[in-house]
This record gives sequence, C-alpha cells and structure tokens, in this order.
Amino acid sequence: MMGTSVLNYNHHLLPSKDLPQSSSELNLKQKEQEYLCLVKKCKSLEEFKQVHVQILKFGLFLDSFCSSSVLATCALSDWNSMDYACSIFQQLDEPTTFDFNTMIRGYVNNMNFENAIYLYNDMLQREVEPDNFTYPVVLKACARLAVIQEGMQIHGHVFKLGLEDDVYVQNSLINMYGKCRDIEMSCAIFRRMEQKSVASWSAIIAAHASLAMWWECLALFEDMSREGCWRAEESILVNVLSACTHLGAFHLGRCAHGSLLKNITELNVAVMTSLMDMYVKCGSLQKGLCLFQNMTRKNQLSYSVIISGLGLHGYGRQALQIFSEMVEEGLEPDDVTYVSVLSACSHSGLVDEGLDLFDKMKFEYRIEPTMQHYGCMVDLKGRAGLLEEAFQLVQSMPIKANDVLWRSLLSACKVHDNLKLGEIAAENLFRLSSHNPSDYLVLSNMYARAQQWENAAKIRTKMINRGLIQTPGYSLVEVKSKVYKFVSQDKSYCKSGNIYKMIHQMEWQLRFEGYMPDTSQVMLDVDEEEKGERLKGHSQKLAIAFALIHTSQGSAIRIIRNLRMCNDCHSYTKLVSMIYEREITVRDRNRFHHFKDGNCSCRDYW
Repeated sequence: MMGTSVLNYNHHLLPSKDLPQSSSELNLKQKEQEYLCLVKKCKSLEEFKQVHVQILKFGLFLDSFCSSSVLATCALSDWNSMDYACSIFQQLDEPTTFDFNTMIRGYVNNMNFENAIYLYNDMLQREVEPDNFTYPVVLKACARLAVIQEGMQIHGHVFKLGLEDDVYVQNSLINMYGKCRDIEMSCAIFRRMEQKSVASWSAIIAAHASLAMWWECLALFEDMSREGCWRAEESILVNVLSACTHLGAFHLGRCAHGSLLKNITELNVAVMTSLMDMYVKCGSLQKGLCLFQNMTRKNQLSYSVIISGLGLHGYGRQALQIFSEMVEEGLEPDDVTYVSVLSACSHSGLVDEGLDLFDKMKFEYRIEPTMQHYGCMVDLKGRAGLLEEAFQLVQSMPIKANDVLWRSLLSACKVHDNLKLGEIAAENLFRLSSHNPSDYLVLSNMYARAQQWENAAKIRTKMINRGLIQTPGYSLVEVKSKVYKFVSQDKSYCKSGNIYKMIHQMEWQLRFEGYMPDTSQVMLDVDEEEKGERLKGHSQKLAIAFALIHTSQGSAIRIIRNLRMCNDCHSYTKLVSMIYEREITVRDRNRFHHFKDGNCSCRDYW
C-alpha cells in the first residue's frame, strides 16, 4: 500500500456519484470530519490538492473551522507549500487570528522572515487582533533579521494588548533583543519576569553567548543551578560549553559534559562536536580525540574540529592523517575543512604539504579559495620565514587582501625581523583604516627593536591621536573550578604579595638552570634592570605563580592568554615545568603550548 494516494486508500470516503445534491446538515458535518481526517493523512502536496478539490466541491470550505484546518495543514506540514497556502489564505473572506498565526508561522518555518513581518502588519491593518501565539513567532522573525526598530514597535504592541506578562512572549523578547545585540533590554525583561521557565534561562544565556559575554554566561548558569528549580536543557549546556571553550574553563566544561550525560539520553552529532571542541581548546587533546573516535556518526564539521584541534596543539602530521581518513570514508572536504587542515600545516611548518593541499582544493575539489584560505597560506609562508613569497601571494591573489592578511604578514615580519616589509604591511593596514591598536604597537615595537626610538614614538602618538587603546595582555588560569584573570604588572589580588614572592623564588631557582631574562622583549627605552622588572610582571608568570601556590604538587596547570607568547615567557615556562615537575598547558592567541620536563610541544616553532 506504500505510495498509494490517500484518496485511493480511503475510496469509501469519496462522495458517491448518486449522492443527492441537497445533503442534510448532518451528512455535511460528517463529510467535513471525514475530509479533515483525510487532510491530516496527506503525505504530499499532490494528495492534499486532491482532497482540497473535494472539500471545495462540497462547499465545506465555507466553514471557518474546516478552512483553518486545511490552511494549517498546507502551511505547517513537513511537505508544506507556502505558495499554495497563500492561495488558500487569499480565498478567506475574513481570516481569523488563528489563520494569520498559521501563515506567519509557516513563513518563519520556511525562513521567509520578511513575509512573516509583512503579514503581521497586514493583520493589524485589517484590524485582526494578535494574541499571545502571534508574538513569539513574529518576534522570532525580527530576531533572525536583526531588525531592532521593528522589534521595538512590536514590543510596544505587546504592551498595548496587555501581553507583557506572558512567559512565552517575554522569552521571545529576550531572544529578539539578544539577537539584535541590545543585551540591556534582554536583561531588563529577564529581571522583571515574575515566573521564569527553563526557556527563559536558555534565552538570556544565549543572548549573552551571541555577544561573546562568556563570563556572564557562566554566572547566569551558576544562578540557575543555585535556584535548583530547573534541569538545564541541551541548548543551555551547549552555550555553557562554548563559554568554557573560550575561557579555557576545563573543569567547568567537564561538569557541563556530566550534566549533558545525566539529562540527555543520546547526544547528537552537533553536541558531540561541541564537546570535542571544548576539550581540545581547553588543552585536553586526548579527551577530544577519545570522543571523536567513539562517535558513531561523523560529519565534515566533526572532522574539521579535530583537524583544527590537532593543528592548534602542534600535531600537524596527525591532522593530515585524520584528513586522509575522512576522504577515505567518502566524506568530501568542504571549505571549512580546508581552512582547518591548511591552518594545521601552518602551525607545524608543513609548507610543501600545505601548498599541495591548496592546489588539490582548487583543482581537484573545485573549491574557490576564500579570504580565509589565502590567510592560511600567507600565515604558512610567513611563519616559515618565506616573507617575500607571502608578500607576492598577497599582491597576486584575485581578491583584494583584507586587514587579516596584512596583519598576518606584519606579525611574520616582526618574528623574522624584516622591518622593511613590515612597514609595507603596516602601511596597507593603516590605509584600510585599521582600528586595531595592536597594528600600531607591532610596528612601534619593530622600530624599538631596531633602536629607531623616534619612529617608535611617532607610531604610538599616531595610535593615541586616533583614540585607540590597546587591550592589556592577560592570562586566565583555572584553580579549584574557578577562573582567575591576571594582567601584566597585576597587583590587584589581595595575595599579590605572595605571588610576587613566588615569582622571586622561581626566578632564583631558574637562574641555577641557566635562565637569563630576554630583555629584548621589552620595547621601552629604559635600563636593563627596569626591563628585567617589567618581565617579572608578565601575566603568564603571575598566573603560573598563583597556580603553583594554590594547587597540589604534580597537578597540571592550564592557562589561556589573549596575546602571542613572548620568547622570554616561553623559555621561562619550559624551565618551570622541569624544576617544579608540572605539566603546563598554555593557549595563546595562535596555538597551544604543552610544557613538560623542560620541553614544549611546539618545538620552538610558533
């Protein structure tokens, strides 16, 4: 019977040829119920049209209940057709609130958000009053389009109709303002709610996550857990995982993983991929690999995440092996996968392999290189010291280079002390009206290293005149499930005296192992003693000292930095790992460094 038309299968419901023209009201009511039952069983638009013809033939469509049911089936079924639903809707003389809600919801489900808002306005013009089912859907349309002006007007309508205390409407308003980047309004609505649901918490946490307000995400999750009235749903835990990923909060991420296992029977591919991403970016590559290997189903994104993770940790060869396994499994790499594998080659100095993959991407898989792919290639050549080749690629590529590519070249010029090419890269950045203060500081520091103090001062003055303020370098360290933040020369903690005592003790022991502060990393025109004092206060050293004081002997230390690690901190941390017998994992702006027994996983290539 599979594939048989609903009408054929239910032939006894079709009108009899000898049925009297003037059927009784009872018969019509029965016939209406029979046809509505058929409508719900339709599995395609073709079947639906056959039933719809019969409904029209019997004049059943004139009944508002029947017409609304027919419209809802056409607009909201899996096989829906909004074009056909629109033709049905236009036949209604006086569409009801339910009919408008059906059409608005159908448009939103079909990602046609503009038509959803247009139809809502039409609803108001026809003086059909919206209800509490209208607003969650139309606000979702505003959220997806990020049209805050329309969203605010609709918020005003909510107040006029007295629906501001409806929890579903409130949750939708929180979501809409969050997607429109007005977090203050989202928080104001959330605070005013007398009764919150788990969806309310999900909406406010998602609003903060969309703005990368990771600390606030974790604080809200903690508040929700403290109240103990709700069990965290999947969407909340995924956002918490994202927060842990960005903050490097490994232990908190593990707790979120535990909550997922408790609350959800089977984790889907998207959640498993988020977990894997969290572990590899919090420094636990082995845990991430274990999850990857245990996944029953993998997609391109799963492979991209683990390939990127291996690259960040300096395991470029293994990343290439996973990439080969993906192709052998019959999964065709996409543009995202190629960004991951090219980046892995860059971090491990696999220049020839990266060039070969770039050619295969273009000619074998017919993937047009994007700015990200060219960025990976510039980074690959720049890190390897092939600065002229990197510069030629930037000049010859078919799309105009953006600030990211010029910044990558400038950074490579700084690492390899090529001031001449660095000036060209910086000039192009300034021409692009760069508002990134680090661009000015990198060039200024290059002038300072060349002892061109006047030029260094000019660049810094230019930066200040443009009102640009550099974000201070900071390091995050997790101790006893709490994340602590240190900035360079930080003395804000109440126990900072103990930290600086520990720094002094560490440096004293390191000198016995041959450590000498690399004062060339201090780009200030001061004496050597002052430079040495400056180096002591680097945020990474403060974080390590704090962790050594407050964690047990032999336990691992995990640190996240917002800037690239300097040479002095790198040499310093290698020796600390050996003297204090600690494994220290540091994630800087570009990659991971695993320090153990006086060695680093990057093999001094970063």
